[in-house]
Amino acid sequence: MLSLLAFLIMIGVLITIHEFGHFLFARMFGVRVEVFSIGFGPPIIKWRGKETVYQIAAIPLGGYVKMYGEDSMTEPIQGETEKEAFQDPRSFAAKPRWQKILIAFAGPLFNIILAIILVAAAYMVGVFEPKYMKEPVVVGYVQPDSPAAKAGIKPFDKIIAVDGKPVKNWKQFTVEISMKAGMTVTMEVERNGKKLLLTVQLPQDVTKQPIGISPLIPPKLGKILPDSPAAKAGLKEGDIILAVNGRPVRSWFEIVEALSKIKEKEPVNLMVKRGKQVFTVNVIPQYNPELKKYVIGISPAYDAEIKKYGFVEAIKKSIDKNIEMTVLLYNFLKDLVTGQMSFQEVKNNLGGPISIAKYSGGALESGLGNYLFFTGFISLQLGYLNLLPIPVLDGGLILILLIEMIIRRPLPEKAKEYLAYIGFALIGTLMVFAIFNDILRVLQ
Repeated sequence: MLSLLAFLIMIGVLITIHEFGHFLFARMFGVRVEVFSIGFGPPIIKWRGKETVYQIAAIPLGGYVKMYGEDSMTEPIQGETEKEAFQDPRSFAAKPRWQKILIAFAGPLFNIILAIILVAAAYMVGVFEPKYMKEPVVVGYVQPDSPAAKAGIKPFDKIIAVDGKPVKNWKQFTVEISMKAGMTVTMEVERNGKKLLLTVQLPQDVTKQPIGISPLIPPKLGKILPDSPAAKAGLKEGDIILAVNGRPVRSWFEIVEALSKIKEKEPVNLMVKRGKQVFTVNVIPQYNPELKKYVIGISPAYDAEIKKYGFVEAIKKSIDKNIEMTVLLYNFLKDLVTGQMSFQEVKNNLGGPISIAKYSGGALESGLGNYLFFTGFISLQLGYLNLLPIPVLDGGLILILLIEMIIRRPLPEKAKEYLAYIGFALIGTLMVFAIFNDILRVLQ
């Protein structure tokens, strides 16, 4: 119920803002708006303004602004012929193409602006930030064959400088690495009391291809999956694992490494510290067909704090974060179009309304700041995706208008009709695939 409520509030706000952008620019250019609808299908609530019908419809997966003279279905005002309707100065059809482009562009633009506002509001309300970002750069895990592994960085190394510039914590280290993406850097590392200089070739895009190190995460249990082997064995949140099958562990990744060597259903002996009590427990792992390995159903405990920012800093951080999310979305679409992304990767990254509802409920449950941030993230995606040059989307209309400006004549109505069919087919196929993917996730 919480997920449904969170989803309806979020989608209602995003659609309203999007359609209000179209509505505002249409009115600004003197176009008469006939219908302002939140949702599709039969109206649930309906009222008439001076010249516009406002309504909330039954299917909350979109909305529309119907403008006078927008298409061939326009009904002339009493006393007018159809030809006169399209020549009426208050008709959409009678407006110059640059005004039509701005009206089409306004919806996505308002979603992008809303994303900046919502993310800034999230930073002011307070967002969860991992505590390790303020801690020294102690390496907990090194990914095999990564730039860090090739440079010789090892678990428990402490990185104290990058190109001679001291880094006191993970936050400073992340900033330095981001600024030097694609370059070769020298890292000063402290290992067993000795200092070493290691040369690391950084990837061109550190958001897409990280350098291959993770922070030191203590071997402390966070969430225990219900009815999992760990839950049945009596393990609890906050327990600290001291050893796995007699082998001492100092970090979460050493637990993962030890458990990854299990090849059949054999008991795993864990030495556990709970408060001042130390005891051992045997856990019988369970095979997970999706992960294709034996698991016991535990996850690490992440220490985080709520961080709040002032207005100016929140706006700055919001702009930076939205630029970062824009780059990520661009890379996703580029890899999708160029075929660099596998079908399985597309399947894993593509979510429909069920996934959005699930994540929006989880975000609201974890705090207002997280919910605002997630809503901003979806708003940004909605804005950019509506700008894709696909017929029936705002970007498709903009593309057609630009073509007409170049050829200096309208496209034939039949051509526009066929393009609309293609657009509906593409969007419909994508929606069906996303919803089907959601259902599969639920069933799994």
